[in-house]
Amino acid sequence: MKILITGASGFIGGFLVKEALRRGYETWAGIRSGSSREHLQDERIHFIDLKYNNREALTAQLAEFATAGGAWDYIIHNAGLTKTLDKRNFFRVNAENTYNFVEALHAAGCQPKKFLLMSSLSSYGCGDEDTFSPIRLDDSQQPDTAYGKSKLLAENYVRSQNYFPYVILRPTGVYGPGEKDYFMEIKSIRSGLDFAVGFVPQRITFIYVKDLATVAFLALENETILNRHYFVADGDVYTDEEFARIIQELLEKKHVLHARIPLFLAYIACICSEAIGKLLNKSMTLNSDKYIILKQRNWICDVEPLRKELGFVPSYPLWKGLEESIAWYKKEGWLK
Repeated sequence: MKILITGASGFIGGFLVKEALRRGYETWAGIRSGSSREHLQDERIHFIDLKYNNREALTAQLAEFATAGGAWDYIIHNAGLTKTLDKRNFFRVNAENTYNFVEALHAAGCQPKKFLLMSSLSSYGCGDEDTFSPIRLDDSQQPDTAYGKSKLLAENYVRSQNYFPYVILRPTGVYGPGEKDYFMEIKSIRSGLDFAVGFVPQRITFIYVKDLATVAFLALENETILNRHYFVADGDVYTDEEFARIIQELLEKKHVLHARIPLFLAYIACICSEAIGKLLNKSMTLNSDKYIILKQRNWICDVEPLRKELGFVPSYPLWKGLEESIAWYKKEGWLK
């Protein structure tokens, strides 16, 4: 069986590649020519640089590939952009490239048996912040960030085609070895400081990156799962303060100053960070899109369909996943 994983050089993509190899797939990693291959050293990996921004060139590239060795059995389209200086890039990379890819696969006769789109919980927008009821699959999708809107467009492109069956996964907060955003909080707590945003605690949910990879292959390999979509989380809910204190305990840090920052100060920080990023021509973790994510209080989602239809049982509850992640950060010298 042959599989293509796009965005393979990224955090999630690297773990998808490892899981594909572990399961015995002929594994193709879609990466840009200038992307790092630091975590893609296995000699069994095949590489391809797909020309997403030119549909004609992409069609010719895929047709040549299919003629030479046959189409991929499965495709996980994980390539995407999570932060950028220019928000128009979200729509170009996350949405337009997905459309070009889907159309080129069809035109080139390179249709897979199943196509999995890695989307995001952000494609739904804000959850109910009065009752804190879980976001459900049949809720209307009303994303409030440029990133979320671009992911919804990508979903709509995949749902509207009838060339091949698909599955859409919408993971919540993905963490694990090599992830950089949650690492910033781990590093801050290690230094003795923890800053939460807003006086009403966030309700947050997580999925360990290895569990996410497991879900992806459960969805691909189950022949009855066609044209379906799922939220992906481990099923537990935490407040932002509980999350910080778990990290503190795992770090064995006795004294940490836990403080809550008013939303308006967080907004100012994000806008200033974004302005500095434009001056430096650098994408910043804190930006206006990130503020909307920080402001959202309810990140709870309904994972019952995931459990019932795919039989998913997480191997990594938050404590175990963070423990393994922190050990990795220490081993790799990220944490001194």
